[in-house]
Amino acid sequence: MPMTGSLAYFLPELALSAAILAVVLVDLATTGSAGRRASELPGTVALIGAGAALVLTLGLPSLGVRGLLDDPTRAWLFSRMLVFDGFSVFFKVLLGLALLAVIWMSAGSREVRGQPNEGEYYALILSAGLAMFLMAAAANLLMAYLSLEFVSLVSYVLTGFLRHNRRSGEAALKYLIYGGVASGAMIYGMSWVFGLTGSMDYAGIARGVATLDAASRPALFLGLVLVLAGFGYKIASVPFHMWAPDVYTGAPIPVTAFLAVGSKAAGFAMLLRFFHFGVEGAAGPGSVLATIPLAQLATVMCVATMTLGNFAALGQQNMKRLLAYSSIAHAGYALLGFVVFAEAGVKAVLFYLAVYYVMNLGAFWVVMLVANASGREDLEGYRGLAWRGGALPALALAVFLFSLAGLPPLAGFVGKFAVFAAGVQARLYALVVIGLLNSVVSLYYYARVVKVMFLEQPRPEDPPISFRLGDLGAVGLLSLATLYLGVRFNWLLERADEARRVFTG
Repeated sequence: MPMTGSLAYFLPELALSAAILAVVLVDLATTGSAGRRASELPGTVALIGAGAALVLTLGLPSLGVRGLLDDPTRAWLFSRMLVFDGFSVFFKVLLGLALLAVIWMSAGSREVRGQPNEGEYYALILSAGLAMFLMAAAANLLMAYLSLEFVSLVSYVLTGFLRHNRRSGEAALKYLIYGGVASGAMIYGMSWVFGLTGSMDYAGIARGVATLDAASRPALFLGLVLVLAGFGYKIASVPFHMWAPDVYTGAPIPVTAFLAVGSKAAGFAMLLRFFHFGVEGAAGPGSVLATIPLAQLATVMCVATMTLGNFAALGQQNMKRLLAYSSIAHAGYALLGFVVFAEAGVKAVLFYLAVYYVMNLGAFWVVMLVANASGREDLEGYRGLAWRGGALPALALAVFLFSLAGLPPLAGFVGKFAVFAAGVQARLYALVVIGLLNSVVSLYYYARVVKVMFLEQPRPEDPPISFRLGDLGAVGLLSLATLYLGVRFNWLLERADEARRVFTG
């Protein structure tokens, strides 16, 4: 597509780029200015920019730009580096909502609000959002790697945002080391894939793989495993998960929430697109791909991820660390849909990521509220929360945690049901049983938090706590969304089904 045509579909990313520049300029203009209003300007500009990107993403199909296409369902941008289709729009909407929520959340965080480099923080958050938009639309190995590295580099800085906090600095260093190793492995794997197929474009890779002979099998397997390792690092799947607990614990809570929700969604977007367009598209009778045990490897990753995540969470006392292992386990559930990879599998993964966004973001928001009010992140800080002025946050957190456990009639139940149903449809009965058993295990550590909040009495030294009205409203809205999606979920399933048709027709 010509450059002007590509720019028409690139409007959301351009809006985020303009917002990043505006935040930097506003921050420079207000540096040294007294008053609360001046300190809030960068966050306000960031919120407007994220909102504009979301509106443009939702509005592109109605702007008439589809008339530029020969194929009304897909647009290849910038020499096939990026693609605009229903799949990328689904993830961009999800990422745009996450970006908006995290910016709003950051405005109420005591770890962010009032910091001397607050403007830089919002510029970095927007930069991470821009990179995730690119990840969702990447259709070329080069763009996939560059966008993933863009997210990673910004995430390292955001993790170490609390520069005088030893835990934050340690987390950033560990994240950098693990990320460097994963990036090196991924680019090495991509070089093997490119060398074998002669193409970096996903469609070209599929054509190249289809022509390979049996002698190329070991090299292709090595390349694909290394690429899978890079994606596994981004979604925090075992054995590439080791960075997650320390990073989630050391980073500011809004950053942790963004990594748990946005980064994971963008990682799954890349994983699904690459392995369907670039790999699965070459599958067929006689294909060398049929002799490579990729599905078996993904199955082992799925089982190990959900099992390790849940069992490691059992003994955690820090809420951020508990939710970190919970996030790892949920990556395992989503990987079950990836293993299926038929129509039902892709649809289930998309739906699961959408409901996971709501309930996990809500849980981290309550964790931030409690940390703001009491200065504590451990379970003791939640003792008797319902009776210390925190009835609404305690009730909302109970809704989020039980939804994460997969109890009806909450959104998490429908999400897990969709994933497990896809597994049953693909006759992966053992994998589904393992997933169900893991859900039972997870109920223990989620229920333990609820027990501490409602059934244990606060200590005399625990003072009553209060919360900002805006934060309570956001938490209440997310809890209502969790309840709503548990009973009225068909519309979201339909959107997920429309997005997966890009792959399966």
